[in-house]
Amino acid sequence: MSFSSSAIRRPIYKSRPIEPNPAKFGGQRINDFIVLSEAFSNSYLLQTSEGSIQINSGMGFEAPVIKHNFDEFSKDALRYLILTQGHVDHVGGVAYFREHNPGLEVIAQEGNARHQSYDGRLAAFRGNRSAFAFSEKFASAFEHYTRNDYTNYPAQDAPVADILVEDRYGFSLGGLSVEVIAVAGAETNDSVIVWLPQHKICLTGNLFGCSFGHFPNLVTIRGDRYRDALTVAAAVEVVMDLGAETILYGHHDPIVGGELIAAELTVLRDAILYVHDETVKGMNAGLDVHTLMAEIQLPAELEVGEGYGKVSWSVRAIWENYAGWFKHESTTELYAQSRSAIHKDVIELAGGVDVIVKRAQLKVMDKKYTEALHLLDLVEFCEWRSSDAIAVAIAAHEGLLDDSENFWLSSWLKSQIKLLREKLSEST
Repeated sequence: MSFSSSAIRRPIYKSRPIEPNPAKFGGQRINDFIVLSEAFSNSYLLQTSEGSIQINSGMGFEAPVIKHNFDEFSKDALRYLILTQGHVDHVGGVAYFREHNPGLEVIAQEGNARHQSYDGRLAAFRGNRSAFAFSEKFASAFEHYTRNDYTNYPAQDAPVADILVEDRYGFSLGGLSVEVIAVAGAETNDSVIVWLPQHKICLTGNLFGCSFGHFPNLVTIRGDRYRDALTVAAAVEVVMDLGAETILYGHHDPIVGGELIAAELTVLRDAILYVHDETVKGMNAGLDVHTLMAEIQLPAELEVGEGYGKVSWSVRAIWENYAGWFKHESTTELYAQSRSAIHKDVIELAGGVDVIVKRAQLKVMDKKYTEALHLLDLVEFCEWRSSDAIAVAIAAHEGLLDDSENFWLSSWLKSQIKLLREKLSEST
């Protein structure tokens, strides 16, 4: 493996937003034949003299907004709709676009239906688990829609594609050559990218994750399967080998410039491989997962953002993807009874809740916020009988939030602070 030299590189993640947002009214022309409608996952319209090609359909409720945005630039017939992956924010609006475009052909990777089925099995579980990050975004979006007289939301679709891509599928429309390339990536195993060879433009969807220039999310705290690090690195190489001069990403604005793209993708691939290899080396050396999470850091020349995925989380994802959940730390890991069963015993032995809370307060004062929360986890199972405990928990979460630049972690900490403040208000 050869790692990149980037002495004068200014990582692109520092100049790009992180958070995904629902579709809003208002599209953006990218060039003379491509229009962007930002959404939870971006949709793009490729215009040709023989009709248009759309990339992704948004969620069901986003579809009319996306269509409205595209109609402001073109009302030509929509001939093809390409789904870059099977997640709900890519496929949900397909029925709406079929309804408005008779004869529309939908293209997806051959595993698209399987991934939709996989997602559907745990829809309620994941919906509940992701609410802390997205409920306010949904509320803001629906308020925006109401102000624009849009209140009749189409149902979420679970479409079946007309054309399934096993490896590569090429076609031409109005003189525009299009290659659809199947490649498993950071978010799903049914990903495709769209390559426009005449223009050296690659539409990657969320192949590397949500935000370009950031470490991929090898595990999601909302609940999903582990993503294999080597698979993601290989996906990065597929795009590298195309020699793209523009990448139209799944979120936010385009990335422009062949040298910039090559440099960023090289660093991203090498960063993923570095974390993977260091984790494997540590596992073989007998180091425990928490030690590896704390010790493995990217070298300066491989700096990427950690605003969506985190290196420490990815270390654990790699460890558990290889080794499973049994850490060989305690026999109790192999039994159903959780550690919380003896929390009350520990509190009694310590001399009561007040003793635990006071020690947690000292931990917060020393900025040992996670240690404070470990202590307060004992108190939580005694139903938070102490308002002091809640106040200390708030302070610990606020301390962790001050150090967080990660979308998921910050969203979680903010949601916990809100819940704790509500609980404190009730207790007083």
